[in-house]
Amino acid sequence: MTKIALLLSAAALSFPALAAPPPEDVGYAVLEGLTTEIGPRLAATEAEARARDWAVKRLKALGFANVHIETYDMPSWERGIGTAEVIAPYPQKLVIAALGNSGSTPPGGVTAEVVGFPSIEALQAAPESAVKGKIVFVWHRMAVTQDASSYEANVPVRYATASIASKKGAVAALVRSIGTDHHRVAHTGVQAWIDGATPIAAAALSVPDADQLERMLALGKPVTLHVEVTAHMTGTHQSGNVIAEVPGRDPKAGIVLIGGHLDSWDLGTGAIDDGAGVAITTGAAKAMLEGPRPKHTIRLVWFGAEEPGGFGGKAYAAAHGKEKHILAAESDLGADRVWSFRLALADPKAPIITDLSRALAPLGIGFAAGPAFGGTDVEPTGATGVVLMDLVQDATRYFDIHHTADDTLDKIDRAQFDQNVAAWTAMLKVVTNSDADLTPAPGPAPHE
Repeated sequence: MTKIALLLSAAALSFPALAAPPPEDVGYAVLEGLTTEIGPRLAATEAEARARDWAVKRLKALGFANVHIETYDMPSWERGIGTAEVIAPYPQKLVIAALGNSGSTPPGGVTAEVVGFPSIEALQAAPESAVKGKIVFVWHRMAVTQDASSYEANVPVRYATASIASKKGAVAALVRSIGTDHHRVAHTGVQAWIDGATPIAAAALSVPDADQLERMLALGKPVTLHVEVTAHMTGTHQSGNVIAEVPGRDPKAGIVLIGGHLDSWDLGTGAIDDGAGVAITTGAAKAMLEGPRPKHTIRLVWFGAEEPGGFGGKAYAAAHGKEKHILAAESDLGADRVWSFRLALADPKAPIITDLSRALAPLGIGFAAGPAFGGTDVEPTGATGVVLMDLVQDATRYFDIHHTADDTLDKIDRAQFDQNVAAWTAMLKVVTNSDADLTPAPGPAPHE
């Protein structure tokens, strides 16, 4: 042995091996790296492809097994520019953001009178003569709720307004942002062309600008807007899911599916939606990788293309739906603290619910009866008969930031993020080593 080798050997004996970083640090490093090195990750774009490659390198470096990408084709959309301005009688600029799948205005934009409605139902009831040739504006009020129920109630306004307006002859459609903030940033999000509607420009106004336009209309004079949106579909492009595993000690025991979605909207850097989700679940899975080998395999998926319609979750279920999954769960509501969990089993008194309650109680998390959603990306797998679980996060401030240019790393509360990682780790320790009968409760999922 050389003198250098002897010295290195002595040094190794003198200093203990460095301990693995705690799972919350692993998770936060993933979040920081993804939002810094990649940034916005619009589905089926070059940026999302770079994110997939980055994910493979990071997950392999962390020691996960079977790391690979599974691609699929999908329609792709580009935002372009979006501007709005009141021409008369109160000239001023407004802040808008095109909604996903929006069409474009004619070159140079469109100038037309605005017709306003307090709800999507009021728009549906309006005669075509009240809408044709005009810019439709629908306002509404989204309340702050801890459980995100207000968002679910308001999504139809964003999703369907432009289609209804288009079929009645409108030249453009605007909605009050689906958000709870009062900052002058607009919330984007997906909308769809339903029932054969012809694409027109579809955009969201920032909450203050929507309130401003509503006040203008209330004064009783005709309000004329100029709107320019250059958004358009770009054809068929590729997205994909990144898959990694913590192999279980019993290959026949089944798979616990966890993850978040890798894509984001393109206004911010996708920190809370959903860099946090992939980071939280990765940190927890890494903790399981470092500990005793679990009975069940943990499959970690960074799903692609969730935002424009859950393409990644559908592709995963199509490819893997016949494999034996025992539970599926996703983190996709930001990074604020987990406050309850839901696990809807056929046996509502199953001992595993007690086991999970004991494991999660020290983190301030209690059991909530009722159906579990699981998440957009795992719901298709749940539809194959797999039980879904929710670790329910506090959504009180989530929709202040969601789908806006403010969705950046500085919005992450580190203490609450760490609690999320701890919660997912505690859950995995119970579920992945359990022999419990995880038969889902009968009946439809809450979003069906």
